[in-house]
Amino acid sequence: MAAPTVPERIALVVHPTRPIDGALAKLTGWAAEHGVDVVQLAVDGDRQREVAAPSTLEDGDLVVAVGGDGTVLAAMRAAAPRGAPVFGVACGSLGALTVVSAERLIEGLGRVWAGDWRPKSLPALAISEDGAPFEWAANDFVVVRRGAGQLVADITVDDELYARIAGDGLVVATSMGSSAYSMASGGPVLAAGTAAFVCTPLAMHGGSAPPLVVPGDAAVTVAVRPGFAGYDVEIDGRERKGKGRSFGVTLHPDKLTLVTFAESGGGLTALRKRGLITDSPRVLARDARDAREAG
Repeated sequence: MAAPTVPERIALVVHPTRPIDGALAKLTGWAAEHGVDVVQLAVDGDRQREVAAPSTLEDGDLVVAVGGDGTVLAAMRAAAPRGAPVFGVACGSLGALTVVSAERLIEGLGRVWAGDWRPKSLPALAISEDGAPFEWAANDFVVVRRGAGQLVADITVDDELYARIAGDGLVVATSMGSSAYSMASGGPVLAAGTAAFVCTPLAMHGGSAPPLVVPGDAAVTVAVRPGFAGYDVEIDGRERKGKGRSFGVTLHPDKLTLVTFAESGGGLTALRKRGLITDSPRVLARDARDAREAG
Protein backbone atom coordinates (compact mmCIF):
# COMPACT_ATOMS: atom_id res chain seq x y z
CA MET A 1 0.00 0.00 0.00
CA ALA A 2 1.34 3.44 -0.95
CA ALA A 3 2.29 5.77 1.87
CA PRO A 4 -0.47 8.28 2.75
CA THR A 5 -0.06 11.83 1.50
CA VAL A 6 1.66 14.19 3.95
CA PRO A 7 -0.86 16.80 5.18
CA GLU A 8 -0.34 20.46 4.32
CA ARG A 9 -2.15 22.03 7.28
CA ILE A 10 -3.78 21.24 10.63
CA ALA A 11 -7.48 22.09 10.91
CA LEU A 12 -8.68 21.94 14.52
CA VAL A 13 -11.99 20.89 16.01
CA VAL A 14 -12.00 21.20 19.81
CA HIS A 15 -14.19 20.13 22.70
CA PRO A 16 -16.28 23.10 23.91
CA THR A 17 -15.55 22.67 27.65
CA ARG A 18 -13.01 19.92 28.38
CA PRO A 19 -9.53 21.02 29.65
CA ILE A 20 -7.36 20.88 26.52
CA ASP A 21 -4.82 23.67 27.06
CA GLY A 22 -1.91 21.27 27.55
CA ALA A 23 -2.69 19.35 24.36
CA LEU A 24 -3.12 22.58 22.39
CA ALA A 25 0.21 23.92 23.63
CA LYS A 26 1.95 20.75 22.47
CA LEU A 27 0.24 20.87 19.09
CA THR A 28 0.92 24.53 18.36
CA GLY A 29 4.53 24.20 19.53
CA TRP A 30 5.10 21.22 17.24
CA ALA A 31 3.42 23.01 14.31
CA ALA A 32 5.54 26.15 14.76
CA GLU A 33 8.71 24.05 14.89
CA HIS A 34 7.79 22.24 11.67
CA GLY A 35 6.33 25.19 9.75
CA VAL A 36 2.78 23.83 9.66
CA ASP A 37 -0.15 26.26 9.72
CA VAL A 38 -2.89 25.69 12.28
CA VAL A 39 -6.49 26.86 11.73
CA GLN A 40 -9.82 26.14 13.36
CA LEU A 41 -12.95 24.82 11.68
CA ALA A 42 -16.45 25.93 12.57
CA VAL A 43 -18.70 23.07 13.64
CA ASP A 44 -22.46 23.50 13.41
CA GLY A 45 -24.19 23.29 16.77
CA ASP A 46 -21.05 23.41 18.94
CA ARG A 47 -20.21 26.20 21.34
CA GLN A 48 -16.87 27.22 19.92
CA ARG A 49 -13.95 28.60 21.87
CA GLU A 50 -11.44 30.29 19.62
CA VAL A 51 -8.04 28.60 19.77
CA ALA A 52 -6.73 29.34 16.26
CA ALA A 53 -7.51 31.44 13.19
CA PRO A 54 -10.90 30.50 11.73
CA SER A 55 -10.90 28.90 8.30
CA THR A 56 -12.82 26.59 6.01
CA LEU A 57 -11.71 23.08 5.14
CA GLU A 58 -9.20 22.80 2.28
CA ASP A 59 -7.69 19.95 0.33
CA GLY A 60 -4.60 18.65 2.10
CA ASP A 61 -5.89 19.40 5.60
CA LEU A 62 -5.48 17.01 8.51
CA VAL A 63 -8.49 17.52 10.77
CA VAL A 64 -7.35 17.17 14.38
CA ALA A 65 -10.07 16.58 16.96
CA VAL A 66 -8.96 17.49 20.49
CA GLY A 67 -11.30 16.21 23.20
CA GLY A 68 -12.88 12.77 22.97
CA ASP A 69 -15.12 10.57 20.84
CA GLY A 70 -17.86 13.22 20.60
CA THR A 71 -15.32 15.72 19.30
CA VAL A 72 -14.11 13.17 16.75
CA LEU A 73 -17.70 12.70 15.55
CA ALA A 74 -18.04 16.47 15.11
CA ALA A 75 -14.69 16.56 13.30
CA MET A 76 -15.76 13.77 10.95
CA ARG A 77 -18.80 15.78 9.98
CA ALA A 78 -16.58 18.78 9.27
CA ALA A 79 -14.06 16.65 7.34
CA ALA A 80 -16.51 14.70 5.18
CA PRO A 81 -17.06 17.26 2.37
CA ARG A 82 -13.44 16.86 1.20
CA GLY A 83 -12.77 13.39 2.54
CA ALA A 84 -10.11 14.73 4.91
CA PRO A 85 -8.62 12.30 7.45
CA VAL A 86 -9.45 12.86 11.12
CA PHE A 87 -6.79 12.50 13.84
CA GLY A 88 -8.44 12.06 17.24
CA VAL A 89 -6.69 13.19 20.43
CA ALA A 90 -8.09 11.95 23.75
CA CYS A 91 -8.01 14.47 26.58
CA GLY A 92 -9.12 11.95 29.18
CA SER A 93 -9.56 8.23 28.66
CA LEU A 94 -8.77 6.84 25.21
CA GLY A 95 -12.02 6.27 23.36
CA ALA A 96 -13.08 4.16 20.41
CA LEU A 97 -12.37 6.87 17.82
CA THR A 98 -9.34 8.71 19.21
CA VAL A 99 -5.93 7.44 18.06
CA VAL A 100 -3.59 8.95 20.69
CA SER A 101 -3.75 10.35 24.19
CA ALA A 102 -2.73 13.96 24.79
CA GLU A 103 0.53 12.67 26.28
CA ARG A 104 1.46 10.99 22.97
CA LEU A 105 0.27 13.80 20.70
CA ILE A 106 3.76 14.85 19.51
CA GLU A 107 4.69 11.28 18.68
CA GLY A 108 1.44 10.85 16.77
CA LEU A 109 1.88 14.02 14.70
CA GLY A 110 5.42 12.98 13.84
CA ARG A 111 4.19 9.64 12.56
CA VAL A 112 1.51 11.26 10.42
CA TRP A 113 3.97 13.67 8.82
CA ALA A 114 6.35 10.76 8.24
CA GLY A 115 3.59 8.89 6.40
CA ASP A 116 3.54 6.19 9.09
CA TRP A 117 -0.23 5.83 9.47
CA ARG A 118 -3.16 3.95 8.00
CA PRO A 119 -6.40 5.46 6.72
CA LYS A 120 -9.43 3.68 8.16
CA SER A 121 -12.56 4.07 6.05
CA LEU A 122 -15.85 4.19 7.94
CA PRO A 123 -19.40 3.98 6.64
CA ALA A 124 -22.20 6.48 7.13
CA LEU A 125 -25.96 6.43 6.74
CA ALA A 126 -27.46 8.46 3.89
CA ILE A 127 -30.90 9.66 4.95
CA SER A 128 -33.71 11.03 2.79
CA GLU A 129 -36.94 12.66 3.92
CA ASP A 130 -40.06 12.19 1.82
CA GLY A 131 -37.82 11.26 -1.11
CA ALA A 132 -35.49 14.28 -0.86
CA PRO A 133 -31.91 14.22 0.51
CA PHE A 134 -32.02 15.11 4.20
CA GLU A 135 -28.87 14.31 6.23
CA TRP A 136 -26.22 11.70 6.89
CA ALA A 137 -25.10 10.02 10.11
CA ALA A 138 -21.81 8.52 11.23
CA ASN A 139 -23.29 6.78 14.27
CA ASP A 140 -27.06 6.70 14.13
CA PHE A 141 -30.34 8.11 12.90
CA VAL A 142 -33.14 8.17 15.49
CA VAL A 143 -36.84 8.92 15.31
CA VAL A 144 -38.26 9.28 18.82
CA ARG A 145 -41.58 10.27 20.35
CA ARG A 146 -41.91 13.76 21.75
CA GLY A 147 -43.56 14.03 25.15
CA ALA A 148 -46.34 11.63 26.07
CA GLY A 149 -47.88 9.11 23.74
CA GLN A 150 -46.19 6.81 21.28
CA LEU A 151 -44.58 6.91 17.87
CA VAL A 152 -45.94 4.41 15.36
CA ALA A 153 -43.59 3.48 12.53
CA ASP A 154 -43.58 1.01 9.66
CA ILE A 155 -40.14 -0.48 8.96
CA THR A 156 -39.58 -1.78 5.44
CA VAL A 157 -36.40 -3.34 4.01
CA ASP A 158 -36.35 -2.79 0.25
CA ASP A 159 -39.94 -3.72 -0.63
CA GLU A 160 -40.49 -6.12 2.28
CA LEU A 161 -42.34 -5.03 5.42
CA TYR A 162 -40.44 -5.98 8.58
CA ALA A 163 -42.72 -4.68 11.32
CA ARG A 164 -45.13 -1.98 12.36
CA ILE A 165 -44.02 -0.80 15.78
CA ALA A 166 -45.53 1.42 18.46
CA GLY A 167 -43.35 2.73 21.26
CA ASP A 168 -40.63 5.29 21.89
CA GLY A 169 -39.18 5.13 18.39
CA LEU A 170 -36.39 3.55 16.37
CA VAL A 171 -32.58 3.69 16.14
CA VAL A 172 -30.88 2.97 12.81
CA ALA A 173 -27.13 2.59 13.37
CA THR A 174 -23.92 1.93 11.47
CA SER A 175 -21.46 -0.69 12.73
CA MET A 176 -19.64 2.10 14.60
CA GLY A 177 -22.90 3.40 16.05
CA SER A 178 -24.10 -0.08 16.98
CA SER A 179 -22.16 0.14 20.27
CA ALA A 180 -23.80 3.43 21.25
CA TYR A 181 -27.54 4.20 21.58
CA SER A 182 -28.52 1.04 19.71
CA MET A 183 -26.61 -1.28 22.05
CA ALA A 184 -27.94 0.58 25.09
CA SER A 185 -31.42 -0.19 23.76
CA GLY A 186 -30.74 -3.91 23.39
CA GLY A 187 -29.39 -3.96 19.85
CA PRO A 188 -26.52 -6.16 18.60
CA VAL A 189 -22.93 -5.02 18.22
CA LEU A 190 -21.67 -5.13 14.63
CA ALA A 191 -17.92 -5.71 14.35
CA ALA A 192 -16.09 -2.96 12.47
CA GLY A 193 -16.01 -3.66 8.76
CA THR A 194 -19.35 -5.48 8.72
CA ALA A 195 -21.18 -4.54 5.52
CA ALA A 196 -24.47 -4.00 7.30
CA PHE A 197 -26.42 -1.67 9.54
CA VAL A 198 -28.94 -2.28 12.30
CA CYS A 199 -32.48 -1.19 13.20
CA THR A 200 -33.34 -1.27 16.92
CA PRO A 201 -36.87 -0.47 18.16
CA LEU A 202 -37.06 1.66 21.31
CA ALA A 203 -39.33 0.47 24.15
CA MET A 204 -41.73 -1.26 21.79
CA HIS A 205 -45.20 -1.63 23.31
CA GLY A 206 -46.16 -5.23 22.62
CA GLY A 207 -45.66 -7.23 19.46
CA SER A 208 -42.39 -8.89 18.46
CA ALA A 209 -39.76 -7.07 16.41
CA PRO A 210 -36.22 -7.78 17.63
CA PRO A 211 -33.31 -5.65 16.42
CA LEU A 212 -32.74 -6.27 12.73
CA VAL A 213 -29.37 -6.48 10.95
CA VAL A 214 -29.79 -5.12 7.42
CA PRO A 215 -27.48 -5.97 4.48
CA GLY A 216 -25.30 -3.07 3.40
CA ASP A 217 -26.80 -2.94 -0.10
CA ALA A 218 -30.42 -2.78 1.12
CA ALA A 219 -32.58 0.28 1.74
CA VAL A 220 -34.66 0.82 4.86
CA THR A 221 -37.80 2.93 4.80
CA VAL A 222 -39.22 4.26 8.06
CA ALA A 223 -42.77 5.57 7.67
CA VAL A 224 -43.73 7.47 10.82
CA ARG A 225 -47.17 8.14 12.27
CA PRO A 226 -46.55 10.33 15.31
CA GLY A 227 -48.87 10.80 18.24
CA PHE A 228 -50.48 14.12 19.16
CA ALA A 229 -47.21 15.48 20.59
CA GLY A 230 -45.23 14.82 17.42
CA TYR A 231 -41.76 13.33 17.13
CA ASP A 232 -38.10 14.33 17.00
CA VAL A 233 -35.23 13.32 14.75
CA GLU A 234 -31.71 12.91 16.12
CA ILE A 235 -28.58 12.55 13.98
CA ASP A 236 -25.50 11.39 15.90
CA GLY A 237 -27.10 12.61 19.11
CA ARG A 238 -28.02 16.04 17.75
CA GLU A 239 -31.60 17.12 17.19
CA ARG A 240 -32.54 17.85 13.58
CA LYS A 241 -35.76 19.33 12.25
CA GLY A 242 -37.45 16.45 10.53
CA LYS A 243 -41.02 17.12 9.45
CA GLY A 244 -41.59 14.35 6.93
CA ARG A 245 -43.58 11.17 7.16
CA SER A 246 -41.17 8.82 5.40
CA PHE A 247 -37.41 8.47 5.85
CA GLY A 248 -35.17 6.37 3.63
CA VAL A 249 -31.85 5.04 4.98
CA THR A 250 -29.00 3.48 2.98
CA LEU A 251 -25.39 2.69 3.79
CA HIS A 252 -22.55 4.76 2.29
CA PRO A 253 -19.56 2.41 2.76
CA ASP A 254 -16.61 4.84 2.62
CA LYS A 255 -17.87 8.23 3.70
CA LEU A 256 -15.35 8.96 6.49
CA THR A 257 -11.63 8.50 7.14
CA LEU A 258 -9.90 8.10 10.50
CA VAL A 259 -6.16 8.12 11.15
CA THR A 260 -4.95 4.87 12.73
CA PHE A 261 -1.51 3.45 13.47
CA ALA A 262 -2.27 -0.27 13.45
CA GLU A 263 -4.81 -2.79 12.34
CA SER A 264 -7.76 -2.12 14.64
CA GLY A 265 -9.64 -5.40 14.16
CA GLY A 266 -13.35 -5.38 14.72
CA GLY A 267 -13.30 -2.76 17.48
CA LEU A 268 -14.07 -5.35 20.14
CA THR A 269 -10.87 -4.79 22.12
CA ALA A 270 -11.75 -1.11 22.48
CA LEU A 271 -15.22 -2.00 23.75
CA ARG A 272 -13.71 -4.30 26.37
CA LYS A 273 -11.18 -1.67 27.48
CA ARG A 274 -13.97 0.86 27.94
CA GLY A 275 -16.03 -1.61 29.98
CA LEU A 276 -18.91 -1.64 27.50
CA ILE A 277 -18.38 -5.37 27.01
CA THR A 278 -17.63 -7.37 30.16
CA ASP A 279 -17.10 -11.05 30.95
CA SER A 280 -19.50 -13.28 32.82
CA PRO A 281 -19.08 -13.06 36.62
CA ARG A 282 -18.75 -16.85 36.67
CA VAL A 283 -15.71 -16.64 34.37
CA LEU A 284 -14.17 -13.83 36.43
CA ALA A 285 -14.69 -15.82 39.63
CA ARG A 286 -12.98 -18.82 38.04
CA ASP A 287 -10.04 -16.63 36.99
CA ALA A 288 -9.72 -15.31 40.54
CA ARG A 289 -9.81 -18.83 41.95
CA ASP A 290 -7.15 -20.03 39.50
CA ALA A 291 -4.95 -17.06 40.40
CA ARG A 292 -5.26 -17.85 44.14
CA GLU A 293 -4.39 -21.48 43.57
CA ALA A 294 -1.41 -20.58 41.38
CA GLY A 295 -0.14 -18.12 44.01
